Amino acid sequence: MLMSDPGGPVGPGNRAHGAGQVSRASIVVAALSTVVEWYDFTLYLFMTAVLSRVFFGGGADSILSTLAVFAISYFMRPLGALVFGHVGDLLGRRAVLLVSMSFMTAAMVLTALLPTREHIGAAAAVLLLVLRCAMAFSVGGEYTGVMTYLVESSAPAHRGLVASVASAASEIGALLAVGMTALTTALLSTADLNSWGWRLPFLFGALLAASTLVARTFLSESPEFERSVRTRTTVRSPLATTLRYQRPAVLRVFVISALGSITYYVGVTYVPTYLTSVGGFAESDALWLSTVAAAAVIAITPVAGLLADHFGRRPTLFLFGGLAAALSTAMFVLMDTGRPVTALTGAAVLALIAGGVSAVGASASPEQFATANRLSGLGFATVATTIFGGLTPYISQALVTATGLNLIPGVMVMVVALAALPVLWNLPETAYRRMTPHVKQDMHTPTTQSVTSVDN
Repeated sequence: MLMSDPGGPVGPGNRAHGAGQVSRASIVVAALSTVVEWYDFTLYLFMTAVLSRVFFGGGADSILSTLAVFAISYFMRPLGALVFGHVGDLLGRRAVLLVSMSFMTAAMVLTALLPTREHIGAAAAVLLLVLRCAMAFSVGGEYTGVMTYLVESSAPAHRGLVASVASAASEIGALLAVGMTALTTALLSTADLNSWGWRLPFLFGALLAASTLVARTFLSESPEFERSVRTRTTVRSPLATTLRYQRPAVLRVFVISALGSITYYVGVTYVPTYLTSVGGFAESDALWLSTVAAAAVIAITPVAGLLADHFGRRPTLFLFGGLAAALSTAMFVLMDTGRPVTALTGAAVLALIAGGVSAVGASASPEQFATANRLSGLGFATVATTIFGGLTPYISQALVTATGLNLIPGVMVMVVALAALPVLWNLPETAYRRMTPHVKQDMHTPTTQSVTSVDN
């Protein structure tokens, strides 16, 4: 049922209904818990060279096969987002955060214990794929659940900053992943790395996941979801409601996710593979360069969150989208030189752009939907993460290998950014506005403001 909207704009010092009722401890636990998911997924990409030898026997096609496993498993991510989104809109955000982390913990432990190709042959690669699919399924609900929990638990004036802190925490996970990979690679011989050393970073991730799961048991429920239950503004079929009334919002978040995914997965996580296979860097040198880039992402995310709170989501997203369109190809030119200083510059700039988009998207995306179907709406939009995230490292490497054109990854980012700019320009501004608990038909056009989650 469609209902009228009591919400509206609020000033920086005026908290929305329900905001501020969650303890700071709960917000901190939720924000920092994104470390785990990004540690695992970026770890896999940073370990591509090693895993290609352990599970696919090395050789010319082994890296592509390893990246293909990552790409295929990503098709489970939107399915997980839809399932967990439906559960979260019906039973609460806390339930999603507990179940998803339980899945992730189990998957990471089993990955660390996997038999290799040396022990069971090709079946090892199949088991690796199964566990990557399980991981992708759980992460599908994990990131959207955390972002939703944070924006629903924060004051309107600070939602951008709080959500960006979670985005920064995810980059801490990426930094830990590249650091652990670089450390393991540097300290162990190739024989030890292939035999047992590759398991150590995954065991460390399993420990992180288990610790996070314990911490999450102390989380309270999102105040906005509790208010939605209390005022009976929940809906019986959040998935159907989203498709019926909020298709334009799904499209907007799809575009934001597409830009954030391709800038991150091509501009950050694919970079070590690019530097080794194209730039001529040693594995350890490429990983250390990527460690610096990961630190750059952490540095930019709270800055981008503050900008989004001060100037708004729309202009800040448009700024970073414009930078992606203008600079991405040039940064791959710098990395293609084979010189450490220029390669570091290119990697750092790409990381800053990716971090900025992700930081602002963390708050702008959940704000496009009403509380009653927020997680379900975000679930539909995660299809963009599969197409422009999980598939792009494989596509980038395949195109570079097939054509010999080393700048193709930068061109891919540029094209997606150019396509996203018109949507970002017309994005409804959601900063400083109360969350809408119920669903209204989204009639947004360039001259008609959205009534999805804001009352203009």
